[in-house]
Amino acid sequence: MNSQRELKPLRAAGWIAAAAAMVALASCSSGAEDSGRGRDRGPAAVTYVVVQPTSVPLVQSLPARVSAYEVSEVRPQVSGIVQKRYFTEGSFVEKGQTLYQIDPSQYQASVAQASANVRAAQASAEAARALAARYKPLVEMEAVSKQDYTNAVSQARQAEAAIAQSQAALRAAQINLRFTRVPAPISGRIGISNVTEGALVTANQTDALTTITRLDPVNVDIQESASDLIGLRRALSAGGVAPTSAQVRLILPDGSDYGFTGTVQFSEVIVDQNTGTVTLRARFANPMSILLPGLFVTAKFSQAVDTTAFLVPQQAITRDAKGSATLFVLGPGNRAVQRTVVASRTQDQYWVVTQGLAAGEKVIVEGTGNLRDGAPVKPSPAKGKAAAAPARPAATGKTG
Repeated sequence: MNSQRELKPLRAAGWIAAAAAMVALASCSSGAEDSGRGRDRGPAAVTYVVVQPTSVPLVQSLPARVSAYEVSEVRPQVSGIVQKRYFTEGSFVEKGQTLYQIDPSQYQASVAQASANVRAAQASAEAARALAARYKPLVEMEAVSKQDYTNAVSQARQAEAAIAQSQAALRAAQINLRFTRVPAPISGRIGISNVTEGALVTANQTDALTTITRLDPVNVDIQESASDLIGLRRALSAGGVAPTSAQVRLILPDGSDYGFTGTVQFSEVIVDQNTGTVTLRARFANPMSILLPGLFVTAKFSQAVDTTAFLVPQQAITRDAKGSATLFVLGPGNRAVQRTVVASRTQDQYWVVTQGLAAGEKVIVEGTGNLRDGAPVKPSPAKGKAAAAPARPAATGKTG
């Protein structure tokens, strides 16, 4: 009995020793396996693109407002009663088309009276010329005095002047008679008529009879801040940025693209004191009358081209806690080098990098998820869309 009691502690100690040996063996195996995996992992596989400077337009999106190309407020040039209106409100009218007819009766009478005055003046002039012609030989014979002859010649000349005055009055009467027919000064869409048949209109009234608006083409007034304009001019003078003919696209209030492009016609030379902006005017075709005067739109256009920018695929750039743009380039010894760059805008699927890169550098675009600065990598050229960044032809950079 005593011997059996002595054997039980010994057996327990053996079991404990065996278990400890098994745990130690398992730990060694796991460590060896993990060590083997670490050796098998090696440098991270990455892909890269070689970047070269390219020409990138400096696209801006600015608020704008549509204005009519031509607007004509139709007003009467003579007074009278409106006899007839010859147009349908909201329709398209042609230049020269009759819009209103004012009662012409008194103006017809004025033309008739002026015409009679012309004939009377012509008759008086004929008699005065005949008298002067009759006196001419008589004064040579001293049958009449020289003073009488001088008076006769003067009366003939006054009669000629009276003819001219009468003819001018006749032309004025004819013009007034023509003004009783109110024509369309321009072609375009006509608005509401502010007068009806039977209304009295006057030559000096301030209210327009109606308004005609030309909607094709139209003007679009773009508001650009004076500070942006100054910055652009400084960039142009410093080099690296080239001017371009500004082709403008419009975004309508519903977010859709207008479809037609316009061209900037001119820029104001005065800064608005209230808004601090400068107005640029662009012209657009408007065959479907989609753009209406007063409509607010967004204008997208390029005033210049940056000739030293780089287009980098968007997946290559990340933002740090401060919002700065960072990327990895392939450095000497196939190591990833983290770089802070300036990338303030995008173009399609690329970031536009204006500072921080040099021509021929290799930017890592894939495999950056767990990269650290200085980590060894296994690089290969990117394929497909990631390698499609437009660039100038240049020699491929080498990895040191």
